[in-house]
Amino acid sequence: MPPAPDVARRAVALLFLSATLWGLSWWPVKEFAALGLSGPTLSLLSYGPAALCGLYVLGRQYQAWRARAGMVLLLALVGGWANVAFVTAIMQGEVVRVMLLFYLSPVWSVLGGRIFLGERIGPRRVLAVALALCGLWFVIGGTEAFQTALSASDWLALSSGLAFAGNNLIARATPGVPMASKTVAVFMGGALVAAVIVILQPQAPSWGTPGVGQTLAVLFYGFVWLGLAMLTWQYGVTHLETGRAAVILLTELVVAVASAVLFGGETLLPRMVLGALLIGAAALLEATDNAELAPAGQRIATGESRP
Repeated sequence: MPPAPDVARRAVALLFLSATLWGLSWWPVKEFAALGLSGPTLSLLSYGPAALCGLYVLGRQYQAWRARAGMVLLLALVGGWANVAFVTAIMQGEVVRVMLLFYLSPVWSVLGGRIFLGERIGPRRVLAVALALCGLWFVIGGTEAFQTALSASDWLALSSGLAFAGNNLIARATPGVPMASKTVAVFMGGALVAAVIVILQPQAPSWGTPGVGQTLAVLFYGFVWLGLAMLTWQYGVTHLETGRAAVILLTELVVAVASAVLFGGETLLPRMVLGALLIGAAALLEATDNAELAPAGQRIATGESRP
C-alpha cells in the first residue's frame, strides 16, 4: 500500500535535506584532503567512532533484524563501499565531474527497482528519468567529456553510484529492519571497507599529529554531518519507492555543482546551467507525485510485503 500522505511528505522533505548535506559534503572533504588525509583514512576516522557507538543500537534491535542478518550485512558492505569510494573520488577528482558520474545512479535504481522489486516504470517516472538524463547529457557536454580514458576518480565515482543505487534497493527491500539499524550498518560498513583499504595500502598517508580542532572537525563530520545525512536518507528511501527517492536525491547534484562553482572555483558553462535546470525539474516532478506506481499488496523480491 502507498504510504500515508504525511509520511510521504515527511520522507520527501528529509530526502531534500539529505541531498543538501551530501551535495555540500565536498567542502569538508576537500579541506581534510588539504590536511593530508586520504579518502579511506578519513572514512575510517569519521565512520569508525560512530560505528562503535552504534553497536549498542544494533544489540538492542537484534531481534528486529536477526531474520534479515544477511541483508543487513549486504547493506553494510554495499553502503560502505558507496561512501568510501565517493569520498575518495571527491578528494582526487573535480567535484562537478565526480558528481555527474556518480549521478548515473538513478538509472541503476529505476532499473533495479523494476528487476528486483517489481516496481512499475510509469509515464511520469519515464519523463522524470528522461529529464534527468538529458540534464546530465548537457552538463557533461555529450561525448566530448569521454574522449579520454576514465581516471581512477572517474571509476570510483561510477562504482559509488552503482553501490548507492544498490543500497537504495536493499533499504527498500527490508522495511522490517529498524531505520536506526540500517544507518548504523552503513557506518560500520564504511569503517570496515575503509579499514581494509588502509591496511592494504603500501604506504599509509601521513596526517602528522592532529590538533584538537582537526580532531573535533573529523568527529563533527562523522557524527553530525554524515549521521544526519544518512539518517534522513535511510528514512526517505525506506518510505518512498526506489526510483522516486533516487530522482529526488538528484537535488544533491544541483547543490554540489552550484556550491563548487560559487565557493570551489570550478567552472559552470551555459549548457551546464541548462542541465542543472532539467535535473531540478526531474526532482520536482518526483517530489510532487503522490501516486504509488507499484500495485498494492505486491510482494517484493525478498518475500516481504511492501509498506
